[in-house]
Amino acid sequence: MTLRLGYGTNGLTDLRLDDALGLLADLGYDGVGLTLDHMHLDPLAPDLAECTRQVARRLTGLGLGVTVETGARYVLDPRRKHGPSLLDPDPDARAARTALLVRAVEVASGLGAHAVHCFSGITPPGTTTDTAWQRLTEALAPVLDASDRAGIPLAIEPEPGHLLATLADFHHLRTLLGDPAPLGLTLDIGHCQCLEPASPVDCVKEAAPWLRHVQIEDMRRGVHEHLPFGDGEIDFPPVLEALAATGYAGLTVVELPRHSHAGPELARSSIDFLRRATGTTDGAAPC
Repeated sequence: MTLRLGYGTNGLTDLRLDDALGLLADLGYDGVGLTLDHMHLDPLAPDLAECTRQVARRLTGLGLGVTVETGARYVLDPRRKHGPSLLDPDPDARAARTALLVRAVEVASGLGAHAVHCFSGITPPGTTTDTAWQRLTEALAPVLDASDRAGIPLAIEPEPGHLLATLADFHHLRTLLGDPAPLGLTLDIGHCQCLEPASPVDCVKEAAPWLRHVQIEDMRRGVHEHLPFGDGEIDFPPVLEALAATGYAGLTVVELPRHSHAGPELARSSIDFLRRATGTTDGAAPC
């Protein structure tokens, strides 16, 4: 079994998308976690369909797979980070986020992506937990319908501080929605170290049946800070071995969104680290 390594464009925002994709291909990555944002395939651009076709051709030419990620900070609102969310008190604001995710599914279909990533958002002040879960399930329904039509899974990510923060919360959402086939999981290995009661290895094993996307970086217990490999506490060889053993066939994407200033160097050092961690140093895909 092999792991297919990718790098997130949210860690390469100082590069043009075309240059970022060329860099990753040259370094030997198998794919890219493409965050739709104003500088990288703007999901609100009037010529989105043509831009999507151009990016699809570039990905094909470089032999790169892709996951579409939707964690852009200010793509909908230039004044509110990640706003509006699927939990926003304003129904129209929630609908704007839902519409963005539906558009992301359409882009993913045009790119031949293997999944679309999303997250719940932070529970707004004054909102009860029951109300927040109701908003989330209602807001996701059109996205799951679009995912089902496109045949592309929606991979929701447990995010520290969000309504859906843990693997247990993911299973709660599955239950509320009736376990729909398009709903899958984005597992962030660093978040496992940061927040989950189980070890990252055990999280991988537990999450295996629902894995549709994986993000990876180093992290410390109790501190939600994405770190370059070696700067945190995670023992990576057993985690990667466990991940390979699941048979997961999607991308494992390096997630360093606050390190774009050093993106090209970190892209190089990250793939070197992951190859060493898997005992693969000859440029082949790690086993």
